[in-house]
Amino acid sequence: MADQPEIAIVLGTRPEIIKLAPIIRHCRERSIPHTVIHTGQHYSDSLNDVFFAELGLPEPEYELEVGSASHGKQTGEMIVEIEDVLLEAEPATVLVQGDTNSVLAGAIATSKLSIDLGHVESGLRSHDRTMPEERNRVLTDHASDYLFAPTDQSRRALREEGIPDERIHVTGNTVVDAVEQNRTLAAERSSVFDDYDISRGEFCLLTAHRAETVDDEDRFASLLRGAGRVADALAREIVYPIHPRAANAVDEFDLVIPDGVRTIEPQQYLDFLALESEATLVLTDSGGVQEEACILGVPCVTLRENTERPETLAVDANVLVGTEPDAIHEGAVEMIDRTPAWPNPFGDGEAAERIVDAILRDEDRMTVTG
Repeated sequence: MADQPEIAIVLGTRPEIIKLAPIIRHCRERSIPHTVIHTGQHYSDSLNDVFFAELGLPEPEYELEVGSASHGKQTGEMIVEIEDVLLEAEPATVLVQGDTNSVLAGAIATSKLSIDLGHVESGLRSHDRTMPEERNRVLTDHASDYLFAPTDQSRRALREEGIPDERIHVTGNTVVDAVEQNRTLAAERSSVFDDYDISRGEFCLLTAHRAETVDDEDRFASLLRGAGRVADALAREIVYPIHPRAANAVDEFDLVIPDGVRTIEPQQYLDFLALESEATLVLTDSGGVQEEACILGVPCVTLRENTERPETLAVDANVLVGTEPDAIHEGAVEMIDRTPAWPNPFGDGEAAERIVDAILRDEDRMTVTG
């Protein structure tokens, strides 16, 4: 065991916890030394620490509690804090996942030290450089030693940017691992349908939380009007677990939640997974929810002009509509009767094993040749 590397896993948001949980579990099952560094980018317990307990994970070894701030201040504080931890823990490899400020901060701190950097879910591109997430993921990819691309399309995007082939590993997406590990548990444990009197298979699910969506009064109001039209046209209630950011925007802008759209509290992961599994249609501005809906066989309408998950479009599991009410209505009508016969483009649920194996193989090689 002494010749195995120590892996440090940097995370800070709910999606990162969910998608890195399979890697943490895999390290624990194989007794691979690892350290979890939680930046605290999501600072609300309802969106953060509770997921560790719910997913059966131990508490992180390091909790930085950075919290909310401007992009520059938040990222800068995380770089300083992460560097201090890495100098203390001395891991051989750091893993980050996705495209948040925690990811960029972890990438910058690691790249300044003699530590390998691995980017889980690399190669995703929306080709919209106005998105902070797009800049984060591009910068992180180009700083990384290991680029764990979920699909061949992601690998092609990396090659087109001149990244050497030997640094790219197509592994599948750990979201498949997470969904497969947790969907049965969600069905058994979740009481969300009884708690909110929701009829399985008779509702649509809405998520809208991105800054470019809910921080723009006109855009958010337009999205809500579109959701109301969908509820009316499909004669189905739309259930909206409303993110605190969105709830604050509703109050600040004095927006009206349309008839047919019911807001509920943000849900823990297993409850949200249960809702996704039993919805007839998902409307979302989230990249991760696009993936999960595709994996679960639930038609999806994406409330954005672009997506870094084009695989969902290619298999006809998803449609892009933006936030105009007419387009949302048309997209929902198009997708509601879509037969979920599409193939899962995100892998077979063994991404975590492939990611860890790639790191161990390289460490073994360096031990032999060194």
